[in-house]
Amino acid sequence: MIASLTGTIQYISTDRCVVDVNGVGYEVFLSAVGLSKLPETGAKLFLHIHTSVREDAIVLFGFAELVEKDMFLTLKTVSGIGPKLALAVLSGMQMDLLCQAIGSEDIKMLTTISGVGKKTAERICVELKDKVGSILPITAKAASVGTSTLEASVVADALSALLNLGYSDSVAREALAKVKERAGDEVFAAMPIEQLIKEGLGAVS
Repeated sequence: MIASLTGTIQYISTDRCVVDVNGVGYEVFLSAVGLSKLPETGAKLFLHIHTSVREDAIVLFGFAELVEKDMFLTLKTVSGIGPKLALAVLSGMQMDLLCQAIGSEDIKMLTTISGVGKKTAERICVELKDKVGSILPITAKAASVGTSTLEASVVADALSALLNLGYSDSVAREALAKVKERAGDEVFAAMPIEQLIKEGLGAVS
């Protein structure tokens, strides 16, 4: 199976591109988000790939980021969702909003995505609501702590450290939110990663 491609963009369409790899052109379908991140024709690129094998065709689906591929594969596990609909879901909503909608079982928001009806949205929530926390990028989780862009990378590292120490996602985020509330915005923003982790551990003990 093809898991990734590194080559040159030969052609870009509304839902796909062709990647030239040593003289062989591979047609790759992408989400709207993935297409927006493509460089111009003739440029080099790398894509994570999912290879879908059917009786009548072999279809490649491409992703600029591994987290998008993970969500795509997770969506495909839902009953009634094939690769084309999974890609449509990724095209219809930003990753953090999609994870939030699934986690909060926001059926109304999910049905705003083209091709997703009420029953499909309900299945997505039932089958994936306990899985989206492991898919949502750490940097997106950091936003729920109320961080600014400048703070995000440090807070993301602190969140990752707490998760690696065995704390759940909700406990880790709540701990850092408590640290920020106690310290104040300015002090919190200036905290080095080591202090932030220490303070976070103190908040959950």
